[in-house]
Amino acid sequence: MIYERIRHLREDSDLSQTHFAKFLSLSQRSLSHYENGTREIPIETLIKIADYFDCSIDYLLGRTNKKQLNQ
Repeated sequence: MIYERIRHLREDSDLSQTHFAKFLSLSQRSLSHYENGTREIPIETLIKIADYFDCSIDYLLGRTNKKQLNQ
């Protein structure tokens, strides 16, 4: 799935879906749908996720394997 990186980043940071969803101002159910690819993630939410994990949106979407942002 396209968004499985989001789940992996969240799990690697030991964040529950509930906790991370609260940070993103979402319901846990919405975050679950996003991580499973059953719903599209709004760009505003992708930006929040990328900022939280200090990575690019392209990395989240699987367009690149380079996690770090160009400085």
